[in-house]
Amino acid sequence: MIGIVGILVIFVMVFGGYILAGGKMGIILKALPFEFMMIGGAAAGAFLISNDMAGVKHTLKDMGKVFKGSKWKHDDYKDLLCLLFELIRLARQNPVGLEEHVEAPDESNIFTKYPKILADKEAIALICDTLRSASMNYDDPHQVEEVLEKRIEANLTHALHSPHAMAAVGDGLPALGIVAAVLGVIKTMASIDQPPEILGKMIGGALVGTFLGVFLAYGLVGPFSAKMQSVIEEDGHFYQLIREVLVANLHNHATNICIEVGRQNTPGHHRPSFSELEEALKEVKTEAA
Repeated sequence: MIGIVGILVIFVMVFGGYILAGGKMGIILKALPFEFMMIGGAAAGAFLISNDMAGVKHTLKDMGKVFKGSKWKHDDYKDLLCLLFELIRLARQNPVGLEEHVEAPDESNIFTKYPKILADKEAIALICDTLRSASMNYDDPHQVEEVLEKRIEANLTHALHSPHAMAAVGDGLPALGIVAAVLGVIKTMASIDQPPEILGKMIGGALVGTFLGVFLAYGLVGPFSAKMQSVIEEDGHFYQLIREVLVANLHNHATNICIEVGRQNTPGHHRPSFSELEEALKEVKTEAA
């Protein structure tokens, strides 16, 4: 919602100020379709040239993050801590019993209690792969932490391709606007024998290209890219929390301490309070009993 509000504010302030200052929209509206065709079409073509099809689809999909915001909410972090609590406690009480859960999480009565987390393949892979490795005696906390850190960093780098691709398009839009404006000037120069009132409109139409390129770059595409990057980086905290809890487990801290490490590493605006989490863990224990 806030993304839509931001777009409305941009258009109202820019064009509202132009109209209040005595500007007329007629010349802009007349030139806009042709200028947008040149600038937008060239930007789309450059985007296709610089990305493969997977990158194009990924970027278009991630544009929705501007309006949806972060995937993981307050309750999701609480659910994740409860899930990790159950798995760690089971791993210590019955290591053999844990195997069926990490090998087939879709059929696990623990994982299926948290459908949103279960639907995230990377989160489930991080949890299951780490717990499986620990059961095979690959349990050196420092080595596991390094492996998880590299894996999370690689996933983040891949996820950030979308905002970087959008930023590259935004960087090129002002130059493409100049290209469209130059073409407009060329067209004007070919009609130099026309009266001043006609030439004035033609020059004004050419300048729409410069305006449109700069407006799209800094008013829309640039902010879209920044918002996408912000959301992706915020979602990355979810996977870092998994790493922190599982590494704390390998250090053989008490189960409650492992979960508290995770709680304190949760972003502040999503972090459950100590009492709130304690109440949720009590419910988990009651269900398990």
